[in-house]
Amino acid sequence: MNLPALTLPELLRRAVRGGGGRTALWFLDNTLSYATLSDEVSRVAAGLQRLGVKPGDRVALMMQNSPQFVIAYFGVLNAGGIVSPTSPIYTSREATHQWTDCQARIVIADRELEGVVEASRAACPTVERVVWVRGADYSAAGHRKLRRRLAATRCGRLPAGTSLAWGELLEIARRPKPVTQRPSDVACLQYTGGTTGTSKGAMLTHRNLTVNTFQAVEALLHRVDLTREKLIAALPLFHIYATTCVMLTTFRCRGSMVILPRFDLAEVLKAVKRHRPTMYHGVPTMYVAFSNAPNIRRYGFESLRTCMSGGAPLPEQVQEKFQSVTGARLVEGYGLTEASPVTHINPIGASRAGSIGRLVPGTQARVMDVATGTRELPDGDPGELAIRGPQVMKGYWRKPEETARVLRGGWLYTGDIARRDADGYYYIVDRKKDLIIAGGFNIYPREVEEVLFEHPSIQEAVVVGVPDEYRGESVKAFVVLRPGATLDAAGIVAFCRERLASYKVPRQVEFRDSLPKSGVGKYLRRELRNDKAPGSMKS
Repeated sequence: MNLPALTLPELLRRAVRGGGGRTALWFLDNTLSYATLSDEVSRVAAGLQRLGVKPGDRVALMMQNSPQFVIAYFGVLNAGGIVSPTSPIYTSREATHQWTDCQARIVIADRELEGVVEASRAACPTVERVVWVRGADYSAAGHRKLRRRLAATRCGRLPAGTSLAWGELLEIARRPKPVTQRPSDVACLQYTGGTTGTSKGAMLTHRNLTVNTFQAVEALLHRVDLTREKLIAALPLFHIYATTCVMLTTFRCRGSMVILPRFDLAEVLKAVKRHRPTMYHGVPTMYVAFSNAPNIRRYGFESLRTCMSGGAPLPEQVQEKFQSVTGARLVEGYGLTEASPVTHINPIGASRAGSIGRLVPGTQARVMDVATGTRELPDGDPGELAIRGPQVMKGYWRKPEETARVLRGGWLYTGDIARRDADGYYYIVDRKKDLIIAGGFNIYPREVEEVLFEHPSIQEAVVVGVPDEYRGESVKAFVVLRPGATLDAAGIVAFCRERLASYKVPRQVEFRDSLPKSGVGKYLRRELRNDKAPGSMKS
């Protein structure tokens, strides 16, 4: 496969040249054409340059899904800056850590996050200005008003103070000064989720991200006409999964993106019915919600060429139920922040249950022994998955020791335990750090969770290891029941005993109304593991 070396602004310019009058973004009751998108990206770039942003400066984005996120993302890049997306559900402590670490100069944020942003700015001396955005500015009426203002202004005054509104940013300059960019330049500092330790900034280059977009599209839609794709952005765009697989994929395909502020089941179903999307990217918890929605068939999921699940393991029962009740095809993929993120995708029409699929084009993988990471294992044996390819990050921002631990001889050591079959399909057994060792036996949480998901009364389940004086560790299950279901801990243990070796059976069960998830819907095992509340004890 030909993997072009492009910068991200070049990727967008290709899409604009392909048809500036076509719709690029849908939001609320409004649409933005590619020509309008391009104009506003240029204005943001020029505005940021007038605020002093120079090539290599970091600009943080902290907002819900909106047109402003897309425009700001590319505006920063066109100004020569580096984007640092920040989760809008972060506390001020978490945002301060990220902005201090990346030395952000400008923050573009939702006005409704003012309390968190101001507290973080006070604790982060590098932040010079905040640009405030509001979703209502891109309703049809709000956007018409903004465009009239822009048409009447060639170059506005630089606002006094350290804060300005989005419209002011677009008004203070019209055309950016040209900057020289190379595909090897860092485009984004994408911070890891922090679910396994301190959040770190993965340095992703323009080439990392553009190549990975081409890889993912080729693996999903090989030899398919890519001119009419329509995607729904319900995943948070600040997350690398949505950045590459939704936002950048839209522009790779010269398609349209329907932006929803967040995942709301009713709103997503309305969007599917109205817009007839061709691709949907989500996490397993979303597909659980779709499968349990009443009258799901009436929303028209059959318009989807494919649905892709990533971000967390996809239980086989969740995949089968979603496909049976919607008629859509769901495949599992795999990736990680440090690989921009996609490395594996199941082929459409040839997916294998429980597998993350095959390598995307231009990517290599090895399964290495867990103890030393120096010995490649044969097919069938589980070990640490190592990846090599053009999508692998440059390293962690200002963390050479951490970089050296995961990048060894050109290979990215993922921390995930995997096995490969003879046909080149890979299977994630579990995260290296999530491995439970009970009485000398290795227990992979996913294996236990797969069994729990088979129970008709269980809607969600997560398994972690907890300290055990006798065994070292034992298995604890956190369970959310389906609405109206009744089940006790003894019933769960008995169900598992029929399907698992005795040492894998949960010794503790705790029932919850919900389970903690990251901004992208990934279960937060570490938070559950650190929860000292006792579960229902079963031996």
